[in-house]
Amino acid sequence: MPLLRLEEISLAYGHFPLLARVDFQIDAGERVCLVGRNGTGKTSLLRIIAGAVAPDEGEMWRMDTLRVAHLEQEVAPETDQTVFEVVAGGLGQLGSLLTQYHQITHQATPTEPAALEGLGRLQASIETLGGWNTNQRVETVLTRLSLPGDKRLSDCSGGIRRQVMLARALVCEPDLLLLDEPTNHLDINAITWLENYLLAYQGALIFVTHDRTFVRRLATRIVEMDRGKLTSFPGNLDAYLGKKDELLEIEERAAAKFDKKLAEEEAWVRKGIKARRTRNEGRVRALQALRREKAQRLEAQGKARFGIDVGNMSGKLVIDVRRVSFRYGDHWIIRDWSTRILRGERVGILGPNGSGKSTLLKLILGELEPTSGEVVLGTRLQVAYFDQHRRMLDPEKTVRENMSDSDYVTVKDRSRHVIGYLKDFLFAPERIDSPVKALSGGERNRLLLAKIFTRSANMIVLDEPTNDLDVDTLELLEDLLADYDGTLLLVSHDRTFLDNVVTSTLVFEGDGKFGEYAGGYEDWESYQRAIPTVPVESQKAAKDIPRAGAEKDHRIDKRRKLTYKEQRERETLPDRIETLEAEQAQLHALMGDGNFYRQTSDKITIAMERLETVKRELEACYERWQTLESVATETNDPS
Repeated sequence: MPLLRLEEISLAYGHFPLLARVDFQIDAGERVCLVGRNGTGKTSLLRIIAGAVAPDEGEMWRMDTLRVAHLEQEVAPETDQTVFEVVAGGLGQLGSLLTQYHQITHQATPTEPAALEGLGRLQASIETLGGWNTNQRVETVLTRLSLPGDKRLSDCSGGIRRQVMLARALVCEPDLLLLDEPTNHLDINAITWLENYLLAYQGALIFVTHDRTFVRRLATRIVEMDRGKLTSFPGNLDAYLGKKDELLEIEERAAAKFDKKLAEEEAWVRKGIKARRTRNEGRVRALQALRREKAQRLEAQGKARFGIDVGNMSGKLVIDVRRVSFRYGDHWIIRDWSTRILRGERVGILGPNGSGKSTLLKLILGELEPTSGEVVLGTRLQVAYFDQHRRMLDPEKTVRENMSDSDYVTVKDRSRHVIGYLKDFLFAPERIDSPVKALSGGERNRLLLAKIFTRSANMIVLDEPTNDLDVDTLELLEDLLADYDGTLLLVSHDRTFLDNVVTSTLVFEGDGKFGEYAGGYEDWESYQRAIPTVPVESQKAAKDIPRAGAEKDHRIDKRRKLTYKEQRERETLPDRIETLEAEQAQLHALMGDGNFYRQTSDKITIAMERLETVKRELEACYERWQTLESVATETNDPS
């Protein structure tokens, strides 16, 4: 059943057409992802659907009583309302009642008869409107997004405000939900929760995102915006990518055929008087029509082109972290942590927002001093640092001024004009003298990449580089980093990007501790799924239960002596453990090598599966040896 339909919709800013007589329909239960390069008009289309912008031409039909909620890209305005009030405010009268109830119950419990009577009337009103389930929904969304319900919105950062507006859109549960970059400023835990929430959501969804994992999990249809047109692709992201490649090949062949015909006609008309004879006037008119079509034909947008100069090779040991601890006041970010990072390793860093990922990078780069311990950097290091807050860019200066004091930049020991260089990063010449504060988020990230890639660097540190970048630029950056011979440290919430780039992962696991894992996000997630969850109250009893992989006959009565066979097993287990540990170390070293992930997928899979098998065998051996050792100790205990 259709919820909304657009017919012959057009929208232009100046002479640039964002939408050119397009048609679009969304049906109940659909989850549609809008894709396209930055600036193609995805946000404008959402605003037309939401009724915030009127099209230049065309008509829009909406189902009667259609309820629409819209998360825009812009950060929410300042207000003295609390986060709870803003989120509940999207529920109309019910939201107002829930806000009053929240305020009362979070203050001192009323004791006066009049106050108690008022609270009773308020509870009755909420119950009449069926609001208790809604109140629970508000509380759940606030908890899952880690939002401070009683904090004033005006006191929150821009990222928190955006999450508040996402929460407001979600709790409304409208018939049609419009989400513009919903994963921005969310950590991976929140993104995963949002995915599951939207998968269970009963309404229709139209969303814009550059998070490819998010698209793969949610989209039932892809709609591409390209040069003012909309093209619908049923199915998931991978089906769209395959079909898109076919269409681009067809378009290129058609354009080449058109250009050949135009060139032939231009050559004919230049022959002179014969072209102006009466019997050839039709051919002349056809040529003029071809010229008009050529002028009106919008060429496919270019792709970013840039490279990384690795410069001189660094020493083998790049970073040596020695028992480092760091805290802000009484809050420990890192506790007694040691690790080594070698040349060529590409390390991803995962953790919730506020856990200390950026702090870790600053400790490594020497911008912060550890509370205890030390960080020793290797020799001949040349570091390029992409800061998520873009502090290297001066918002008051122009694009040109941020790149160079002159009209030229030096790239790979070669002088290039700044306009030509920035074209590789998709900056049009007329954009060069725009102030940075006027740029979009994606443009600022591309400018920062352009700035740091002018330098030779054998270690690159990237803190959230993927925010606001379109998919084409993300994929190009992935390819560059995959071929990069230097060392990489990467903080990102883009799971696909992590999987395609890193060779190992550091994961914040609470209380200032880290886990170190081979592979990317998917490998870490697979490891987490394999770990059995044991309730706290059952952990004591679980000590006598062998781990998965241990044989059933390994369960022995600790009150008796070891048999001869068990005694021999106890003596040989240390050698078996040592062999397995050596193989595990070899596999970790293999996967830490920069060339490991350039092998065929079959070889990578075999190594990963062997590592998991060795890990399970080691766990079983550890537990078996501990059990046998415990029995032997109790047997020899004279008490």
